[in-house]
Amino acid sequence: MADQVVCAGAVVRDDRGRLLMVRRGTEPSLGTWSLPGGRVESGETHAAAAAREVLEETGLVVEIGKLLATVEVMGYVVHDFAASVSGGTLVAGDDAAEVRWCEPERVPTMDTSPGLVEELRRMGVL
Repeated sequence: MADQVVCAGAVVRDDRGRLLMVRRGTEPSLGTWSLPGGRVESGETHAAAAAREVLEETGLVVEIGKLLATVEVMGYVVHDFAASVSGGTLVAGDDAAEVRWCEPERVPTMDTSPGLVEELRRMGVL
């Protein structure tokens, strides 16, 4: 795991049960839909990184909940947390080309990053 990049992401749901999804504006997986997230910076906790990445990519302030899963994919170790919105305004930012709320049943039909749908199912999100 020493060669892998440590990242954090968030499974954010609104009061209607929809998932917050971002279309990646950079590699890896450019142009695909994914959860908001990114690299953990030096001295940052995984949870703090998840909250920062959500804010940078979506404009939303979130409260981070429990760790849902830690997955290894494409040379990355990603810690995904449950999260809920506490403020902000939805707008694509940072390396997100687009951001939207999606009904969970629609996610498997979207062009998602590799392994995302399977992991969301494993976490009980889909």
